[in-house]
Amino acid sequence: MPSLFIDAERLRDLNSGLGQVCLHLGHELVRQRPAGRNGEPWHLTFLVPEDKVGVFGPDVQYVKSSWLRKLWIKGRYDVCHCLHQDSVYLPKQSNVIVTVHDLNFLERPDYSASAKARKLARLQSRVDRAAAVTAISNYTASVLTSKLHLLASSPVHIISNGVAVDPAKTPQEPNNSRLQPLGLSPFFLFVGVIHPKKNVHALLPMLEAFPDYQLVLAGPDGHPYAQHIREQAQKIGVADRLVMPGAVDELDKLWLYAHCAAFLFPSLSEGFGLPVVEAMAFGKPVFISNLTSLPEIGGKEAYYFKDFEPESMAQIIDEGLRDFAQNPLREERLKKRAATFSWPRVAGEYWRLYEDLAVRKPGR
Repeated sequence: MPSLFIDAERLRDLNSGLGQVCLHLGHELVRQRPAGRNGEPWHLTFLVPEDKVGVFGPDVQYVKSSWLRKLWIKGRYDVCHCLHQDSVYLPKQSNVIVTVHDLNFLERPDYSASAKARKLARLQSRVDRAAAVTAISNYTASVLTSKLHLLASSPVHIISNGVAVDPAKTPQEPNNSRLQPLGLSPFFLFVGVIHPKKNVHALLPMLEAFPDYQLVLAGPDGHPYAQHIREQAQKIGVADRLVMPGAVDELDKLWLYAHCAAFLFPSLSEGFGLPVVEAMAFGKPVFISNLTSLPEIGGKEAYYFKDFEPESMAQIIDEGLRDFAQNPLREERLKKRAATFSWPRVAGEYWRLYEDLAVRKPGR
């Protein structure tokens, strides 16, 4: 029977984007598992953290991630899928697929030129081993092909991420006590790691134009940039309307999407932009930057910041909210666009790729 090994080690952080990719794509791959060319079902093996053994059901095999697994993974597989480009778990004899989510490190000022070169070299070595490379957006594919040497035998396939949020599962009240007062006044929402590349400090002075609104920045806030945000909010007098609850669980995230007045995402660098699609799935107006992958994700239904000057951003939001209120069909169009980013479609595309690679001998 054909065999597939999937590196889902990033399940160790289910609140991260990669954790959600591993979880939802893994479940859908199991659900769609086809019979092989000889009629036998594919044999699936997932590499997972010890506490996630069993997460994809009893009909697949599990390998526990550990430092030893980085050196050697027992067994031979027809196809090995690394669900992200930094994977260090590579079976020796397999047709390897490497999924590249972004090359955002190339734009980060806190990375030295030598550090960027080292990361690029490591990625090149993985790509050199790959029988196929996938990218989650056209933008990521364009950067990948411009920065790395790709063999004709390992073309870049563009397979986007899916979205798995279900508005019907939204709870009546949030669990996080810091979020409970939010229902008393309208609020703008950002979801994502609080990091300089997300550019959320640009939202603070803009908030002065909307004195009745609060701003929620929901996401991991361990980077020093988060403290900078708090200090800036205090300096310009909007700290009483800034809510930073840190990382939120999935149910609280659903509640935030359901109750926000609009979703704001002024990010400078994105390989995809999953929170944008999640907000669209709730039919919320999304205001996003026109940089990197975001225009291909938001399409014609999003509102775009032309720059990050407070007056300009406030004008875009004000005009966008008015336009959204006057066009009732916009909500349904947003939901329809979000539905095109579905995990069933993504898994189907990957299964076609797996089946194509399974007939090849590794290294060819």
